[in-house]
Amino acid sequence: MSSVRQQRFPRARPSVAAARWFAGDAFAGWGIRERWFEMRLCASELAANAVLHGAPPGRDFQVRLTREPHRLLIEVRDSGPGLPVLQCPAPDAPAGRGLWLVRAVADGFGVLDEPVGKTVWAAFAV
Repeated sequence: MSSVRQQRFPRARPSVAAARWFAGDAFAGWGIRERWFEMRLCASELAANAVLHGAPPGRDFQVRLTREPHRLLIEVRDSGPGLPVLQCPAPDAPAGRGLWLVRAVADGFGVLDEPVGKTVWAAFAV
């Protein structure tokens, strides 16, 4: 049986921390302790991308967490155009590594092109 928690957040920098806390509270409520830090990191990075690159000004983004029997899915959806691209930043670049981190620590990662916007997801075996 699956459990779902979802919440909308405004396109604002404080929403990144709020999304991270929302995810951490949900994981704790589901009794998930293993890989808790990595899951919160992914929720935070995906939320940061929605704030910085995805959600248009004045629009929200949504974080959806799904707990399945053997998997946890983190999805962040925004209504902005375009799809995220994995970058290869220079070693001294101050940004551009978020999706690389997500891909490195999650068991699965992908992007769904939606009729309006996109959903970026990360999955973890639990």
